[in-house]
Amino acid sequence: MKRFPSVRKNSEFQKIYKSGTSYANRLLVMYVAESGEDRNRIGISVSKKVGNSVVRHHITRLIREIFRLNDHRLKTGLNIIVVARVAAKTSEYKDLEGAYMHLCGLHHILRESK
Repeated sequence: MKRFPSVRKNSEFQKIYKSGTSYANRLLVMYVAESGEDRNRIGISVSKKVGNSVVRHHITRLIREIFRLNDHRLKTGLNIIVVARVAAKTSEYKDLEGAYMHLCGLHHILRESK
């Protein structure tokens, strides 16, 4: 089984936080930095303020699925960090996907549609 392309190390997170650009909306905060690789990687951060471990892991799974299904719509060579806000706890999949795509548009990382 293929390993999911994710940012895992704290040092990588810190580098992206410092060198990347960030935009936010009501549900999510997104940091984006160039990686120079031929694929995109995602890091997901959900604070304990959002909820217990079940809630946090549920939000993480939703965000990972949103990334997986919409990765073909993004430019390649990016490291993306998504930070979930407290409002994400009560949100549904469609709301989170809309917030994610909104932030991708603000970062100008969507491919041109033909």
